[in-house]
Amino acid sequence: MSGHSKWSTIKRQKGTTDQKRGLVFTKLGNAITLAVKAGGGITDPESNFKLRLVIEAARAVNMPKENIERAIDRASAKSADDVIEVVYEGFGPGGFSVIVEAITDNKQRTTPLVKNIFEKNEGSMGTPGSVSYLYQQKGLIVVQKNDYSPDDIFLAAVDAGAEDIDEAASGEVFVTVAVNNLSKVKSALENKGYKILSSELTRIPTTSIPLAGEASHKADSFIEKLEELDDVQKVYANYEPT
Repeated sequence: MSGHSKWSTIKRQKGTTDQKRGLVFTKLGNAITLAVKAGGGITDPESNFKLRLVIEAARAVNMPKENIERAIDRASAKSADDVIEVVYEGFGPGGFSVIVEAITDNKQRTTPLVKNIFEKNEGSMGTPGSVSYLYQQKGLIVVQKNDYSPDDIFLAAVDAGAEDIDEAASGEVFVTVAVNNLSKVKSALENKGYKILSSELTRIPTTSIPLAGEASHKADSFIEKLEELDDVQKVYANYEPT
C-alpha cells in the first residue's frame, strides 16, 4: 500500500473532525475515561501510557482542561462501569475491508447504528476476525519536517527503534513504530529537537483495493457517516483512491 493512500486517509479524518469540535471533545472524553478505567484507575498520564496519548491528542485540538479533568473524574464514577471498547469488522461498498473502533456505555445502542450504516451504504458487517488479519497494529508519530530532510528524520527515528517513515506533500513525516516502541521513539525525536505533531496507536492495512471515481466517493461518504457516530472513535479502511 502506498504511503499516499495510508496518510491521505488519516489527513482526511483529521480534517473532518476539526470541523466538528464538539463531537471531537465528546469522543476524546470517552477515550480518556476508558484509558483511566483500562489502566486500573491510574489517573497520572506519566504512569498510564494510553491516557497520556489521549490527553496529548486532546490538547492538540485545544480541548479545555476542565473537559479533560471531568473525563478523568468520570472514570471513578459508577456510571463508568458500563463503558467498554467495541470493535466492528466488515466490508464497505466496493468490497474493501473496514474496522470500526467504538467506545460505548450501551452496546445495544451502538451496534444497530453501525450496522445500519453498513447496510444502507452497500456494505456488510463481518464477524470478529473477518478482516482484522489484514491490518497491523502500529504506533504512528507525525513529525513536522520544517528545515530537516527526511533522511535526517529517518536516521534519528531508526536509531531510536522506528520501522519506517513516509513523507507527505504537506511537509509532515509519518514515522511507523512497533506499538511497544512508541513512547521511546517519540521521546528520542523530541530530545533531538523535532516537533511532534501527534502520536497514536493505529492500524495499517497490509493490502489495498484501488477505487476510482464514483466508487471512491461512495467509500468516502460511507467512512464519514461512520465517523459521525458519537460512539465511534476511529475507522480504518484499506481502499486506495486512484
